[in-house]
Amino acid sequence: MKYAVISGDVVAFTSLSNVQKEALEARLRALNITLAMQFNTYSRLVKGDYWECVVPQPADALTVALLAKSWVKAFTVNPGQNQARLKSFETYGIRLAIGYGPLQRFDPERGIIDGEAIYLSGRKIGEEGTHGKERVVIKNTLFFVSGNPLLDQEMEPLMALLDHTINKATEKQSLVLYHKLLGKSENEIADELGISQSSVNQHSTSLGWNAIEKAVTFFRQKMSSL
Repeated sequence: MKYAVISGDVVAFTSLSNVQKEALEARLRALNITLAMQFNTYSRLVKGDYWECVVPQPADALTVALLAKSWVKAFTVNPGQNQARLKSFETYGIRLAIGYGPLQRFDPERGIIDGEAIYLSGRKIGEEGTHGKERVVIKNTLFFVSGNPLLDQEMEPLMALLDHTINKATEKQSLVLYHKLLGKSENEIADELGISQSSVNQHSTSLGWNAIEKAVTFFRQKMSSL
């Protein structure tokens, strides 16, 4: 059986204050609960800035990754000492790699995730990391790796376009995207956020929701056919 495993690395985590780090960690733990309820995932925060998520149905993986991306980008930060690195966090939020492949051992109760899927995603995140680097240079923050060159090549432009689109999203747009990815209506989102339905629609349109939804549908259909 093949799984999708998402490895995530919060961008410029060290630019946050200790209070903000703790708040973001709590936010990610809350995300883990939501994802488990909606997609039967197993997620864990390995350390403050590193996140892993096993997605039993690989067709759900892009939706789950975008939920994580938008949830982190919707996190409110206060000005810090290193404004350049803080800006990188606000723009990119989290770097994510979806690995697709088998897991030889997967035991959530014992915290065991072992196999090709997590090796692929973890290795990709390791290659793209900026830990210990004075200057943060980020080109992409959303990746798909499967060990199948043709499949990877087919997914690469999709990931790049989604990455570019979502990295431009504002905090409020990211929050609207998060709720839309959970399947909520604009009226439900308006009630949740305490804004008008027309404001939700405006944020959704500005972000390019229609294109994002089509991309997610394409990914779901492609992965379901494998």
